[in-house]
Amino acid sequence: MARGVIGLSFNMVLLSLNVIRCVRKLLFSQVDAFRERITGEAENLVADFFPKKLLELDSFLKEPILNVADLKDIHSEINVKVPDPIILNNSHDGVDVQNSRKRKMEDGLDDNCQDGPKVFVMPGGMIKSNGQLVDLIERVKPEIRTLIEKCNTVKMWVQLLIPRIEDGNNFGVSIQEETVAELRTVEGEAASYLDQISRYYITRAKLVSKITKYPHVEDYQRTVTEIDEKEYISLKIIVSELRNQYVTLHDMILKNIEKIKRPRSSNNEALY
Repeated sequence: MARGVIGLSFNMVLLSLNVIRCVRKLLFSQVDAFRERITGEAENLVADFFPKKLLELDSFLKEPILNVADLKDIHSEINVKVPDPIILNNSHDGVDVQNSRKRKMEDGLDDNCQDGPKVFVMPGGMIKSNGQLVDLIERVKPEIRTLIEKCNTVKMWVQLLIPRIEDGNNFGVSIQEETVAELRTVEGEAASYLDQISRYYITRAKLVSKITKYPHVEDYQRTVTEIDEKEYISLKIIVSELRNQYVTLHDMILKNIEKIKRPRSSNNEALY
């Protein structure tokens, strides 16, 4: 009886070990498939996608939308009507002054009050964004996201090619690490472009809010046009930088492709 129980337990252990081996084998095969997929995608990106994209962005830079001669052409009218000025009487008569202050308090006005008029509704409807800049931003943002995604794929590919840590013969590994660092830098810069676009909208919205509150102040309206011009120039620079980053990455990786793929001639085992 005892032998039967021991034999059954032993068989259960063997079965469990076989299940574990099968699971591990399946996981390893899935990891290998992932590595092969990343390798195929990354090599295609470097060989084909990067040069095509840099030429595409170079053509984009030559389009009329990015070559406006007079920046006044990108200005957007802000439809805010200037209300009639409020006339306050400054009587030196004590009774008139007291009655005047009473009326001011009832109307929500005070001598020390410096706030503009409260805005509950815009007679002309919603104040629109700068349509030309919005259209341009909607073309640039997908290009930024594409660069971030493609850099992430190539970075993962290079990281998977890094061999285990060993003494000596690490020149090829240093090239891999420099390539990863450059890809990471490009990712960070591209992400900052998206943040810059968000800050433009926030800054412009605050200025437009100031205009609705202080419509008599011309400087606020001029500041909005200055912000629009600055953003237009920034968007052109962003497109130029995106093109340059594709050029730099393509050139850097192709020049060092042998060392990136085979950092050590005697040991090709990867770190991961």
